[in-house]
Amino acid sequence: MIFQQLKFSTTPMKSSKILHLHSTFNLGGKEARAVRLMNHFGAQAEHTILSAEPDNLSAREAVDPKIKVQFPNGAPALAGKPSLKRYRELVAYFRNFDLILSYNWGSMDGVMARTLFSRVEGLPPLIHHEDGFNEDERKKLSWKRNLFRTFALGSSQALVVPSERLENIAKSVWKQPAEKIHRIPNGIDVKRFEKKPQRGALSGFKKGKDEIVVGTVAGLRTIKNLPRLVRACAAAGDNVRLVIVGEGSEKAAILAEAERCGITDRLLMPGFLPEPARYVGLFDIFALSSDSEQFPISLIEAMAAGCPVVATDVGDIKSMVCQANQGFVKPAADESAFVEALTTLVQHEQLRQDIGQQNRMKAQAEYNESKMLARYALLYGHALGRPKFK
Repeated sequence: MIFQQLKFSTTPMKSSKILHLHSTFNLGGKEARAVRLMNHFGAQAEHTILSAEPDNLSAREAVDPKIKVQFPNGAPALAGKPSLKRYRELVAYFRNFDLILSYNWGSMDGVMARTLFSRVEGLPPLIHHEDGFNEDERKKLSWKRNLFRTFALGSSQALVVPSERLENIAKSVWKQPAEKIHRIPNGIDVKRFEKKPQRGALSGFKKGKDEIVVGTVAGLRTIKNLPRLVRACAAAGDNVRLVIVGEGSEKAAILAEAERCGITDRLLMPGFLPEPARYVGLFDIFALSSDSEQFPISLIEAMAAGCPVVATDVGDIKSMVCQANQGFVKPAADESAFVEALTTLVQHEQLRQDIGQQNRMKAQAEYNESKMLARYALLYGHALGRPKFK
């Protein structure tokens, strides 16, 4: 996109006040990226976090203590029945900030409020980020939500998506103009994942002789279909140990499936753990069993750590992994193919090593966070009128 030239004051600027509207702030892909950007921008910005799920705030643990961030109790609610009264309350609150960043469907009431009252003076610009869909839109997008999104996004300054699939949906389904859409692939600090993993980082982890460790990092939500991964590991061999890092409402269902499959003693669920660079390299195989993804950061982290990957063919996953790994990305509807792919990697050590090394090389070449950080800094800086925001 070609930005119009703007005149900026040379007077030193105070830190910008940024309001974040999250569907949830439990640590997942979009939250990890948002926190990384907050930490990167440092003293240039002060942040306020509102979540549609006020009790789900585990990502706050990943925020650098030096960053000015608050989680206010008395702010207007993001979740609730749409009404002009709620929207007016949100709009009045918005005027305290320089920029609004909204994320996913759970923040869409805030986006709609900004559009409905777009003529109100003093409202900051809004940039919306869309990273994917929950279980209720896994098979088919909701036409009601599509209409809501189409209208609500009308006055947003920009729409950010990480994947080609979401970019196409934004254009064809949500009818957003191409110049408004910014596809910014997720990136990470790949050098952190080149270091040897720390065994103490996984509480309760001890790899037995001849064991193959299959690991994943995911929110324990229905859309991740982790019982599928449990069944696949049970079928792949008696020497397979499964590690699932994350928190969420589906923990009981996952444990129940492990008990049914007889692998409870081979399942480790340590909950949420920060700093995945400390432990992802302990996995012999990284697995994603999701029914829906877009451009998962956890996959990039696993690739950077040198892991081969077994995954369902959703979002951009197949194009993300190295060419040699693409044959182990299977249709989500074909569980037998997923099991076969996992079993093949479990049984062939040299194949795991070769694919893992190629994944590491691709992550280093294409997914370094420097490009991602620069593009977000340019986009946010333009919205704030700060050309040196970086």
